[in-house]
Amino acid sequence: MTNKFLAIALIFFATAFSPEFATAQTPSAWQPATGHTQIPVWPKGAPDAKPNPAAEADTTTSRDDLIAGKPLIRLGNVSNPTVTLYQPTTKPTGAAIVVFPGGGYHILAIDLEGTEVCDWLTASGIACIILKYRVPDSGPYPKSSAALQDAQRAVGLVRSHADEWRIDPHRIGVLGFSAGAHLAAALSTHYDQRLYDSVDTADNLSCRPDFAVIVYPGYLAIAEENMAPNAEIHPTEKTPPSFIVQAEDDPVHVENATVYFLALKNAKVPAELHI
Repeated sequence: MTNKFLAIALIFFATAFSPEFATAQTPSAWQPATGHTQIPVWPKGAPDAKPNPAAEADTTTSRDDLIAGKPLIRLGNVSNPTVTLYQPTTKPTGAAIVVFPGGGYHILAIDLEGTEVCDWLTASGIACIILKYRVPDSGPYPKSSAALQDAQRAVGLVRSHADEWRIDPHRIGVLGFSAGAHLAAALSTHYDQRLYDSVDTADNLSCRPDFAVIVYPGYLAIAEENMAPNAEIHPTEKTPPSFIVQAEDDPVHVENATVYFLALKNAKVPAELHI
């Protein structure tokens, strides 16, 4: 699967389906470059927040593998989630994608599967919003509901800012990698009921994505049950159209992608699978 092909597919999904900072509650180890709007997901603190004695930090060490010959940011100990807007750098299409970086619900690959993705999407006229969700031990749902709470709230927030951010509220999708791909699938099937008490009017808006891009997902097939579908991720006819892509030799078993694709097809949800 080439970057060019995936780029074309993402642009298709984003278009076919219909500068200032806000300070977070505590100092963050990661901030975007100047000129991007960043707001806290939870203005009064995350629900059911557990004390985290460790500060948010890049946990990458010299022993970690390089990706394409360079290190990546492995952001850990995130307790104050944010959404960060990257506006299109070419003619806007009106579409927007909320990106969920991966990291096994332990860390966030915030640049490799976050800022670099936004650079790519914004060059095609698509607004990109990175969700910095809580880690570690924030998923998968229902083991923990924290990351899914953050995702639900984030999509509602984006819709609430649609006019201000020049986004079509009916063309807001999600894109996730690995654990983030699981989070995108979880949101696609758990959008009808918030997992937290309402915070403000943003929570009155739908958090259903208009489309989903699922990239090498985890947790969608249960290895201990002969790769049976995860019963907590149950698509219905209202699940958003989805594009799934994975390498067959990915150590995150390819059955995660094939099982979810079949579940989508059985629910008559428009879906594409590329392996």
